[in-house]
Amino acid sequence: MKTILIIGAGKSTSALIDYLGNQAIQNNWKIVVADKETAHLEAITNDRISVTGFDVKDDLCRENEIKNADLVISMMPVRFHKFVAQSCLKYAKNLLTASYEPADWKDIEPELTKKGILFLSEMGVDPGLDHMSAMQIIDRLKKQRHELLCFETFTGGLVAPESDDNPWHYKFSWNPRNVVLAGQDGPARFRQEGKYKYIPYNRLFRRTELIEIEGFGKFEGYANRDSLKYIDKYNLHEIPTIYRGTLRRPGFCRAWNVFVQLGATDDSYFLEDVEKMTYRDFINSFLYYHKSDSVETKLYHSMHIDQDSDIIEKLEWMGIFEDKPIGLKKATPAQVMEHLLKQKWQLQPHDKDMTVMWHKFIYADGETGQPVKLTSSMAVTGEDAHKTAMAKTVGLPLGIAADLVLSGRINLTGLQIPTIPEIYNPVLEKLKQFDITFSEKYHSPHTDNWRFH
Repeated sequence: MKTILIIGAGKSTSALIDYLGNQAIQNNWKIVVADKETAHLEAITNDRISVTGFDVKDDLCRENEIKNADLVISMMPVRFHKFVAQSCLKYAKNLLTASYEPADWKDIEPELTKKGILFLSEMGVDPGLDHMSAMQIIDRLKKQRHELLCFETFTGGLVAPESDDNPWHYKFSWNPRNVVLAGQDGPARFRQEGKYKYIPYNRLFRRTELIEIEGFGKFEGYANRDSLKYIDKYNLHEIPTIYRGTLRRPGFCRAWNVFVQLGATDDSYFLEDVEKMTYRDFINSFLYYHKSDSVETKLYHSMHIDQDSDIIEKLEWMGIFEDKPIGLKKATPAQVMEHLLKQKWQLQPHDKDMTVMWHKFIYADGETGQPVKLTSSMAVTGEDAHKTAMAKTVGLPLGIAADLVLSGRINLTGLQIPTIPEIYNPVLEKLKQFDITFSEKYHSPHTDNWRFH
């Protein structure tokens, strides 16, 4: 009997556990779900699935679980992967994650290859499904001898239209902390029309692109941190334009930029006397002093927000002007924002989320030399606040990959991400059974002014 160890059981693991639990019956597997908190996992235990307490920093605990597993899946935050990787390397265990591949893993790749171990990263939705769906098209276009001129890709974890009941048109379907800190880990880097471009954090949410996805309406996209590293990974060295971004509904970025400019998303220091603060005090602490101007007046004046701006509705709805105690004893500005947003952007039990992905390719036809635009899009809607689209699109690719590795259908070693046919073809094919599919559309240059963006 083979054992799969799943470390971490947060928001995105429900579909992964369900999938592997079903596969365990067919394949005679044992699933062990390890998490620091286990009370919320009691309902999932059965003959094939067990739950155990786990502290990733406890060497004895971590190594005992990993050495007894045949495959390890880490669903922990990326900062903890180093502990898991250390033990997987020690005991020669294959490791799968949905996170970006850590840069320092390059140092251990020779040892992974020598031991015949696979560390497969970026196996969720973004990163993950974005790589697989894009590379399937890129490889097809190259095989047809077309010349790629532009590749843009955007993904968003959003609220489904039927559950959209706030002016931000947004609710959390994944880690709230990551939403608050988005874009802070360095400038966005990409290439556009052959020119290298950089967007610093303080400009990130004002440099957006408007995108319309047929059947799902309009979105705005802002740049991800580093598109350039995928030039090598996608083998697109000559492409003039490569851009990876995140989707939100129109108006979100302009309003979120208020908090960025204010300094309310800073996570580098702790606020003084935060336990005595209200949310109104919190916002006021970033504004200039005036003995009579209200907090609202000072904010709108300093941020150049017009009285009829739709930003005002979003800010007021958020509750930042209320004399409501924050209720934290110690916090950075970013932690205060996260605490507030968990109350305001929480999916209610029957709410549905939506994961949306959109790719744009422009290529020169291999025979005529004429430019062609091709778009590919996917949208998945969740069932409720537990069975979310985010959990489905993160967990199912990981679960399918685990099945492929254990059955020997993926027989790779070293560091990998899902940009090769051996991984992406069987995973994408299997995902069709779960209604995760992509729709392609060709656009005519005679009817669509698409060449410039």
